[in-house]
Amino acid sequence: MKSSYELTMERLNKTAPTVKLTAAQKKLIAGLESKHKAKLAEREIALKGEINSAAAAGDFEKLEQLQKQLVVERKSLQADLDEKKERIHKA
Repeated sequence: MKSSYELTMERLNKTAPTVKLTAAQKKLIAGLESKHKAKLAEREIALKGEINSAAAAGDFEKLEQLQKQLVVERKSLQADLDEKKERIHKA
């Protein structure tokens, strides 16, 4: 007797079968993820310094603006990574 998880996975594989990646594709994706992490860390370090300066100065408007900017940049970088990974999956 199969569990509900196993039945769900079977149905999922029928509608959207899993795609096996080649070693080259895996390597490209790993490289993209590495670059993404580096870019994200770079932006976080730069903005965290500015955030800390704004907090120390008591400039709460600038602090809020910088925090929003950090969130936007994270989302932008993640969307870019996802788009590039999707192109590799389709190739």
